[in-house]
Amino acid sequence: VQLQASGGGLVHTGDSLRLSCAASGRNFESDVMVWFRQAPGKEREFVAAISGNGRGTYYSDSATGRFTISKDVAKNTMYLQMNSLNPQDTAVYYCAARRSPIPTLNLADYDYWGQGTLVTVSS
Repeated sequence: VQLQASGGGLVHTGDSLRLSCAASGRNFESDVMVWFRQAPGKEREFVAAISGNGRGTYYSDSATGRFTISKDVAKNTMYLQMNSLNPQDTAVYYCAARRSPIPTLNLADYDYWGQGTLVTVSS
């Protein structure tokens, strides 16, 4: 089972990026999928989650109103559309999945992790 995160890059304040997390080896249709991020020198933090059926979405305070998480079941792929980026969003973004339809904020609850994709936002 693999999660492959992609879409990171170097952007300027106010720009947008769309991250992708392609899953293989397992159908994640019923699983919670999430994005976490880790900035240099900081702990990994929750960004957004989408429930197994895709009807529930959850965001951190910093992501609310700027980021949108979505899931394409047919492609077994999750996305994170990030708008109005600022330097505080600079981090490695990780996707993860949990063999459960219920999201949590606990990193240890997630069964599968992608390798991370770096987002750098310059001022």
